[in-house]
Amino acid sequence: MARIERLRVYPVKGIEGVDVQESRIRDGGTLAWDREFALFDDGGKVFNAKRSDRFHDLSTGFDIETGELAIDTGPGEVRRFALESGVDRLRAEEWFSDFFGAELTLERDGETGFVDRTEMGPSVVSTATLSTVAGWFDDVTTDGARRRIRANVEVAGVPAFWEDRFLGDDAPAFEAGGVRFEGVTPCGRCVVPERDPDTGEPLAGFVED
Repeated sequence: MARIERLRVYPVKGIEGVDVQESRIRDGGTLAWDREFALFDDGGKVFNAKRSDRFHDLSTGFDIETGELAIDTGPGEVRRFALESGVDRLRAEEWFSDFFGAELTLERDGETGFVDRTEMGPSVVSTATLSTVAGWFDDVTTDGARRRIRANVEVAGVPAFWEDRFLGDDAPAFEAGGVRFEGVTPCGRCVVPERDPDTGEPLAGFVED
């Protein structure tokens, strides 16, 4: 039987996600805290891992309870920014601008977040799909596939690629964790999943497979 195995949100677009025990569904259908903050360049365009592979050099943590972003900046050194605070958000902007060598601003959207498809709700994948994809490559683990795909909702107790059956005009819905899910569209992905989440090195054949 389908059950929600994991909920993961990505508070700052482009950096590591955090697992949560529960999440509020915003009015727009996205999960609370998901892509709530995002970096923008001086032309007003989102600046994320599609734009720079240096995002893979970042080691970060995020505290949902306090809204604090922690960035590991070296042996024994951690910079902390309380992003609920306008002052700390400006400090974070300065740090990111220096790190990426670009003039960046850190903006917030608590209504829908800066997700790519706000009208389509959270992304869903099964644990079996992640494990199957990982098995196609020598150096990819299930958790590595999870970090590459960056889905919000992971469903266990179902076979690989189970989620595909919920797409199309006559597709059924499913319920898990007391929530009804209706498939909308396959989630087209960018260059990010083919990169090693720690090193940024591309994995040959990942997109094609």
